[in-house]
Amino acid sequence: MGAATKRFDGRKVMIFGGNSGIGRAAAEGFAAEGAEVAVTGRDEATLAEVAAAVPGLHTFRSDIGDIAATRATVDQAAAALGGFDVVFVNAGIGVFEPAERITEALWDQVTGINLKGCFFAAQACLPHLRDGGAIVFTGSIGSLKGLPGNTVYAAAKAGLRAVARILAAELVVRNIRVNMVSPGPTETPIIRRNIGQAPGVEDMLRRQMIAAVPMHRMGEAEEVARAVLFLASPEASFITGIDLFVDGGCIELVAQ
Repeated sequence: MGAATKRFDGRKVMIFGGNSGIGRAAAEGFAAEGAEVAVTGRDEATLAEVAAAVPGLHTFRSDIGDIAATRATVDQAAAALGGFDVVFVNAGIGVFEPAERITEALWDQVTGINLKGCFFAAQACLPHLRDGGAIVFTGSIGSLKGLPGNTVYAAAKAGLRAVARILAAELVVRNIRVNMVSPGPTETPIIRRNIGQAPGVEDMLRRQMIAAVPMHRMGEAEEVARAVLFLASPEASFITGIDLFVDGGCIELVAQ
């Protein structure tokens, strides 16, 4: 018998925010299953690290909050890959600020990346995304839970959830499926760099998160990435418009 066919043999995958955390785990997963992958990120050092870890990876330094730069990067990536079969919009920033300390500048910064930037990244990919393809967005269970200090982040992610649902309805005529994966507490570098997070509170924040998870642990980036790959694969051919929670039971098992 010949080798088993991989789910993404010959597929072209574009990942925004693929240089660390969930995005990097997804890049590694797609590549391991036969895809040719391009990733974006803002940090040259982590882009170099993921490029060294994933043979044949295409890397582009780009800030998803800069719409013009995103469009130029998408055109470059599409030329390098010959178009896309899968788009994973994962880039984003975290923030914890109580309502009384939220400024217009902070609101614009967070929504400009987590909502506006993500929408226009997906939009820029549409001319290059083949019919029958898939788009996956990274959401958050924070968009549904009343977490103190989470106003701006939750608002942006809730808006992105609406974007994903409407894009799913609009793109069904092209047989392009659009879904969202919403992680719960996950062990990624973002836990160390949330805007408004006081220095030295990382361990306390991690303990608080674990206490809120019915499975009594943090999720791993690879666990979220496996859900992303599933939704992008032919195995999910009759699934569009959903928000898949990868959260250790936080949404369904914990009283709101």
